[in-house]
Amino acid sequence: MKMEEGKRQKQIAGLIQEEMNDIFLRMRLTMMDGGMVSITGVKITPDLLEARIYLSLFQVKDNEAVMQKIEDKSWEIKKELTARVAKQLRRMPVLRFYHDETLDHVFKMEELFKKIKDDEKPGEASN
Repeated sequence: MKMEEGKRQKQIAGLIQEEMNDIFLRMRLTMMDGGMVSITGVKITPDLLEARIYLSLFQVKDNEAVMQKIEDKSWEIKKELTARVAKQLRRMPVLRFYHDETLDHVFKMEELFKKIKDDEKPGEASN
């Protein structure tokens, strides 16, 4: 049985996502390695001790390198976030960063559909 995400979890996730967007802009983490990095979502564990931050990497040359750069700055990011939200949270959750590959799949599917459509065109003329 899947637990429904609680109201407090959603509030904290929203707060963290809002602040993280601003922190990423200020720390110049939104443009890296020739591409764009954006926060697609934040999920908070039911015990409120872990924040899972999902990142979309658009046209980035090396996804792993960018994720590593963000991990390397995670202490700095957390310090900044703590300063901003300390009054609203009793305990600062651990930040975990994940590559959200949803957009990657969407682009791959679009490319496949385009290729299928392009491949069909020459055959239609012979009918």
